Amino acid sequence: MKSKEKIRIGMIGYQFMGKAHSHAYRDLPFYFDNPLAPELTVIAGRKEEAVKDAMDTMGWQSYETDWRKVVERDDVDVIDIVTPNHTHAEIAIAAAEAGKHIITEKPLALTVEEAERMLEAVERNQVKHMICHNYRFVPAVQYVKQLITEGKLGHIYHFRANYLQDFIMDPNFPLVWRLKKEVSGSGALGDIGAHSIDLARFLIGEFKELTAMTETFIKQRPLGGMTGGLSAKTGGSDQAMGEVTVDDAVAFLARFETGTFGVFEATRFAGGNRNKNKFEINGEKGSVRWDMENMNTLEVYFADDEEGLQGFRVINCTEEVHPYAGAYWPAGHIIGYEHSFINLMDEFFRSIAEDRQAVPNFEDGVRNQKVLAAIERSAADKSWVSL
Repeated sequence: MKSKEKIRIGMIGYQFMGKAHSHAYRDLPFYFDNPLAPELTVIAGRKEEAVKDAMDTMGWQSYETDWRKVVERDDVDVIDIVTPNHTHAEIAIAAAEAGKHIITEKPLALTVEEAERMLEAVERNQVKHMICHNYRFVPAVQYVKQLITEGKLGHIYHFRANYLQDFIMDPNFPLVWRLKKEVSGSGALGDIGAHSIDLARFLIGEFKELTAMTETFIKQRPLGGMTGGLSAKTGGSDQAMGEVTVDDAVAFLARFETGTFGVFEATRFAGGNRNKNKFEINGEKGSVRWDMENMNTLEVYFADDEEGLQGFRVINCTEEVHPYAGAYWPAGHIIGYEHSFINLMDEFFRSIAEDRQAVPNFEDGVRNQKVLAAIERSAADKSWVSL
């Protein structure tokens, strides 16, 4: 086996996305012949006992309790930001100033102004940067992009997307950081709606104008914090309450620069939907449907099929001709959520090795942030907003 150049990772944060990223780093060399081999050098978190446990569990070599020490270390090439949204800008700008390549979870920042400062910092310091929209890297989604690019669907008339969850429906679910505007920026909009926005930009193109509405169904919740994944616990028996300052649900209509008509919904109050991230695209020559809960399959319809045989066919996107699928198992041997991160990391490290910019990157993050801001402005003003 040929030796590969090591690229040393410093990860800030260690919970849900920290676990997903750590797994991707460890498995990337197993599936992909990437020029760079990630080395899990250091992980950081504020709680020493918890971050030390994460280090041991996820295979990191060392830990820090101050993210600044990670950024300052000479044995770190890449800073991976998997912390709450309000910390992204400060960490990313400091990492760029230190000459580190950067990958960060979405959304990029709390505001457009923050996002633009992050983009300016990485461009000025000429470091590679990526935003972690992993759903782009599902083989079925990549195949949809291929079908559109090849003109198989013709002109696209409709893009409709729903991202439905239900994990905060219980009124006793605590007031975690995801429900505080000063920490998260927005609620369902930035947490899950941001993924639909990015997929729409990836597959269709840029937004032209939109109109939106938002709703917060439960206005107050008991104080508490996240305990891993999307679970949480209250702060104690006193049941002190706090105000929810973000949206629970958002819906918006959009027109794209291509002329495509868009319909979007994101909510964390859709009972029975654990992670229903789905879209449907209708074009002049055909249509496609995709659902993350069945991520390997794609429903495809072509208008020129023989009469009597027309309708949606189901494709299992695990053939070697499907993007990324050939790196894994024989056809029909499905992959999972975690593999979307491995595919994304392959793109990131290849971009560093080839001295080019990965996609999606901070520029995409800024464009996504502008759409998020336009949605909030539209909902507040009850108006159409141009981008």
